[in-house]
Amino acid sequence: MKIGFDNDKYLKLQSEHIRQRINQFDNKLYLEFGGKLFDDYHAARVLPGFEPDSKLKLLKQLSDQAELVIVISSRDIEKNKVRGDLGITYDSDVLRLIGSFRDNGLYVGSVVITQYSGQESALLFKHRLEKFGIHVYVHYNIAGYPSNIPMIVSEEGFGKNEYIETSRPLVIVTAPGPGSGKMATCLSQLYHEHKHGVHAGYAKFETFPVWNLPLKHPVNLAYEAATADLNDVNMIDPFHLDAYGITTVNYNRDVEIFPVLNTMFEKIYGSSPYKSPTDMGVNMAGNCIVDDEACKEASRQEIVRRYYASLNALLLGTTSEEEAAKIELLMNQANVTTNDRKVVSAALKRAEETGSPAAALELEDGRMITGKTSNLLGPSAALLLNAIKELAGIDHNLHIISPESIEPIQKLKVEYLKSKNPRLHTDEVLIALSASAANSELARTALQQLPRLNGCQVHTSVMLSDVDIKTFKKLGIQLTCEAKYETNHIFR
Repeated sequence: MKIGFDNDKYLKLQSEHIRQRINQFDNKLYLEFGGKLFDDYHAARVLPGFEPDSKLKLLKQLSDQAELVIVISSRDIEKNKVRGDLGITYDSDVLRLIGSFRDNGLYVGSVVITQYSGQESALLFKHRLEKFGIHVYVHYNIAGYPSNIPMIVSEEGFGKNEYIETSRPLVIVTAPGPGSGKMATCLSQLYHEHKHGVHAGYAKFETFPVWNLPLKHPVNLAYEAATADLNDVNMIDPFHLDAYGITTVNYNRDVEIFPVLNTMFEKIYGSSPYKSPTDMGVNMAGNCIVDDEACKEASRQEIVRRYYASLNALLLGTTSEEEAAKIELLMNQANVTTNDRKVVSAALKRAEETGSPAAALELEDGRMITGKTSNLLGPSAALLLNAIKELAGIDHNLHIISPESIEPIQKLKVEYLKSKNPRLHTDEVLIALSASAANSELARTALQQLPRLNGCQVHTSVMLSDVDIKTFKKLGIQLTCEAKYETNHIFR
C-alpha cells in the first residue's frame, strides 16, 4: 500500500495546535476526545501512513501538561452496554483504559459518572473505583438537556453537578464509546470554572470527517460508511461558510447542536469564542496528507469492506437493510464497486472451481494466493499456510506441518471436545506450526513471515467463525466475507 500520510508531521502539527488552543484561554482547556485513543485502525486504513497509536503518541508528547478524565454514563452501566470491537462492557473498559493510560505514563485524574438518576449499579461501580483509589464524580441527568438552556446553565442544572478537581492546563475528556456525556461534562466544567474565576476553554478533537477535505472526498465518505449505524451525515458547515466565506466539512450532530452550544457559551461567558462547529475543532490530519490519490484509493477500499460487513451483519440479524443501502449509495458516490476489490473475484473463482468454501489473499506486491477446503484444513487456515510458504519461497508441495501432527488435533477436537468440525481453524493451525518450528527449519522460516501479512487483503466465499475473524484481525489482515453461511444450519 502506498503511503499517503505523514505521521511525524501530524504529531508535530497536532501537538503545536493544541498548545496554541490552550494559550487562547486562561491556560485551561477541556478537550473532548472523540474516536478511539488506542488502535485507531480505521484512520490507519484510510490514511495509509497514519499509525494506529498516533493519538496515544500525541498524548505522550503533551503528558507534562495533560490529565485525563474518563466519562461513563449511568445508563450504559445499568444496561451493561458492550463495546462491539472488544466485546467487553463499558464499565470494564473504563478500568482497561485507566490501566492502559497509566502504563503509558499518562495521568488519569478522575472518572465521571454522568446522567445519574439513582441507578444502583452506577453507585456500586463508583464504590468499586474508589476502592482502587480513583477519584469519582457524579453528574446528574438534567431535564430538558440540551434545549432548555436557562435550566441547564443554572444552579439546578450544571450547578448541581460535582465540580471535577483538575490540576493541569489540558484536560482530555474521553469515554468508552459515544453517548457517554463527554460534551456535557466539558460544558459543566466551564460553568464551574467560571464560578471559580477561571476562563477555561473547550475544544473538540475528532479525526473525521476531515474538515479541510471536500465533502465527497473518499476519506470523508469512508467515515460516513463507518458510522452508517449511527446515521451520521457529513455536511458543509453553514456557520463557518456564513462567518468566513470558507467551505468546510463537519457532521450533522455537531452542526445541529452548535446553536445550543453557542448560546451556552454566551450564557456562561457573556460571549462565544467560536463562530462555527469547525472553529471548535483542533484536527490537523488534512494538512498531513502527502499523496491524495493513495488516500482516495485506500478509502474506496474501506467503503467496500464496510459494505461487506453490513451485508454480513444483515444476514446475522444485527443491523437493518437501511445501513447496507446507505453504504451502497456511498459506494456509488465514491465510484467504486465490489469488483474493485481484487480478492473477491479470486476467492469466488476458487470456490466455483473446487465446489467448496475458498479464500483469497493479495500480498503487498499484488501476488494472489488462494486456499481451499480440505479434509484437514478450512480455507482460511489453508490460505495462511499457502501465503507464508509463498513469502518464504517454500515449494507449495512441501508440508510445513505434517498431516500426522494435524490428525491428533482433529481427534482432540472431535472425540474429546465434541466439535462437529474436524478441520483446523486459523489459530489451531498456527499453534501446530509453532510446535513444528521447534524441530523444522521450514516451519520456522514460514512462521517468521507472519508479520509480512499485516495490511494484506483477504476475501472468503463464506462467513467465517469468530475464531478465524479474530485471528485475521490480530495479524493485521483486512478481511471481507460473502454474506453466506457455510452450511444451511440455522444454529451454528
